[in-house]
Amino acid sequence: MKKIAIVTDTDSSLPEEVAQKYDIRQVPITIHFGDDSYITGTDIDDRKVFEIVDRVGKIPTTAAPSPGAFAHTYEEAFAAGADALVCVCVSSQISATYSAAVSACEMFPGKHIRVIDSRDLSMGQGYQALAAAEAAQAGANLDEIAARVADVRARLTTYAVLPTLKYLALSGRVGKLAAGMAATLSIKPILTVREGKLELLERIRTQKIANQRVLDLVQAAVGEKTIERYALIHVNNLEGARELKEKLGATMPVPPDFMFAEFTPGLSVHAGAGVVGVVVQTG
Repeated sequence: MKKIAIVTDTDSSLPEEVAQKYDIRQVPITIHFGDDSYITGTDIDDRKVFEIVDRVGKIPTTAAPSPGAFAHTYEEAFAAGADALVCVCVSSQISATYSAAVSACEMFPGKHIRVIDSRDLSMGQGYQALAAAEAAQAGANLDEIAARVADVRARLTTYAVLPTLKYLALSGRVGKLAAGMAATLSIKPILTVREGKLELLERIRTQKIANQRVLDLVQAAVGEKTIERYALIHVNNLEGARELKEKLGATMPVPPDFMFAEFTPGLSVHAGAGVVGVVVQTG
């Protein structure tokens, strides 16, 4: 049986212990504060990135991994005994990561590499990488793994609440005046993923109402289906994620298979500290 390795990038939000359990290799997103560069998962995480943001008063830039970074990871996988490789990337609609992963394939003529655009992010992407790993471990071939990933992609839903527009204002994505007004009015935007992009869905007046609205949206999305697995995503807000998990469990039946996951810097710098949300995979 051929051994097929699974690769993703750190925008997948996969906790390191989960990635190690499923033997998923993660290519890191780079964070730049001026001339200083940090590697996600190595020398920066959500906590540190916002410590720096609050100190310097500026949002960093992010950089997709280079083709060379993907080539290095591919080479490691093949050297470890892989006969083929599947790479699940953050949505091509928000990052050049997918293009870099595809370009890296040219450095391995004759090797079987399948690069998949998740058209998702955070644990929406992470669950697709997990699906690929599970299928590979079960002996699936490249086509079967790709089909499994596509099947899971169609059953994923993401909703998250922004507690502040401060960081969007710092990034220039909204005007500072608008951000100040939103803070005064306690507006809490609800985000979702549409067509591969993280988009503003609704504006809610208070955190409590916004959290309840997320639960209502999840319940509507699940409908008559069941929840197969789910993740609570957050940016420096584990307490909020735990509270959302408890309320979700009190709202509808949930399975024991769940995880808490940090958004990770490549995504969190655009959304800001305090984000809390849920990613649901229906059965």
